[in-house]
Amino acid sequence: MDFAVCINNQDYTASLDVRKIYQVSTDEKAQRHNLLRVIDESGEDYLYPANYFAAIEIPDVVRQIFAEAS
Repeated sequence: MDFAVCINNQDYTASLDVRKIYQVSTDEKAQRHNLLRVIDESGEDYLYPANYFAAIEIPDVVRQIFAEAS
């Protein structure tokens, strides 16, 4: 389970919040097209421009809390 923080939500203001942490699903095909598969505000995973996010490392305790909430 990977995570990223949104740093830009241009064109996606209804789906993404700047400074919010999002779970990222591995999608190698999307990555080849500079996209990330992100679980957004709807709870579904969608493709967004990769440059709208910055990958982050989170502590294991936080990772566990996120996993339990899913």
